[in-house]
Amino acid sequence: MTATGEATFLPGAPPRVTRSRLNLSWLTGIVALVIVAAFAILPYEVYAGTTAILGQAFVILTLASMWNLLAGYGGLVSVGQQAFLGLGAYVMLILAMHGVSPFLGLPLGAIGAGVAALPLWWLVSRLRTGYFAIGTWVLATAVELFIEQFQSIGGGSGLPLPGLSGYGATLLSAYTYWAGLAVTVLALAAVYFLLRSRVGLTLTAIRDDETAARSSGVKVGLARMLVFVVAAIGCGAAGGVLAIQQLQVVPQTSGGVFSVQWTAEMAFAVIIGGIGTIEGPIIGTIIYMVLQQTLQQYNVWYLISLGIVAIAITLFARRGIWGLVDEHLGIRLFPVGYYLWPSSRADRPAKRA
Repeated sequence: MTATGEATFLPGAPPRVTRSRLNLSWLTGIVALVIVAAFAILPYEVYAGTTAILGQAFVILTLASMWNLLAGYGGLVSVGQQAFLGLGAYVMLILAMHGVSPFLGLPLGAIGAGVAALPLWWLVSRLRTGYFAIGTWVLATAVELFIEQFQSIGGGSGLPLPGLSGYGATLLSAYTYWAGLAVTVLALAAVYFLLRSRVGLTLTAIRDDETAARSSGVKVGLARMLVFVVAAIGCGAAGGVLAIQQLQVVPQTSGGVFSVQWTAEMAFAVIIGGIGTIEGPIIGTIIYMVLQQTLQQYNVWYLISLGIVAIAITLFARRGIWGLVDEHLGIRLFPVGYYLWPSSRADRPAKRA
């Protein structure tokens, strides 16, 4: 619990507990449906270049939401989520080589990444803080080197993704866009409902004080394994979308499915948007895409600009852009925590969970 104000509780009067200072959940639901519907019809209204940019944004947002679930709520700062991005893409590639449409193989690739996360979690489950970060990075490198040993799936060079030749360019672009939109919506919904459940409180307790959570009877290992697997499934689905966008599955190089740049991008979006909030990755992804489309033509200055933005946010807005909004206005578009109110409605909330 984090104190956000002083309040006096009246004797015998129970406090009130709400999800947010302002109840905007109904408004959020309506606006979310309108936005999703608007995005769904965009392929009929804009050029393929615009949908390609939005498709890339969907991949980044999905990855950022999964990384935020791990680091922002589970306290697990991973530098190896590209392992599951790559595993999801390669499972889909193998299925496509056996005649399964990539669009049908995409959810199976996500499930495959989640299944692979179970034994991989056993290898890093006892690590904490920086050791966990380095451990996941080493694990991702090991997974990449293992995959590259199989020449039947392209080895270190990768392979084109089969099963897409029957689609026209316009239709393929639209289908890819809709697949990315569906994965992003499902990822955000999964994170929201997971954090609204008892698991959300469990994760918050573990992140704030693991020792206290254990002493209170919280099943720390089980909760962390759950978010690790869920994040792996989300990253695996994003990897499938990325493979369809690129029409190939390449393990390394720039933009390869095992490139560490994906973890850097998802972490960047979360940090500047606001870690520990569902809104943060959305805001961070928008800012990242605007910077990318505006500055990438300047080559090295583009990377320098991203670094300056990240440093400025960490120095002057430790909770990110949305953290500032929440701190000053108390608005949560996706309320998953709790506010503890005194009996008198005129007082400010005493504590926030």
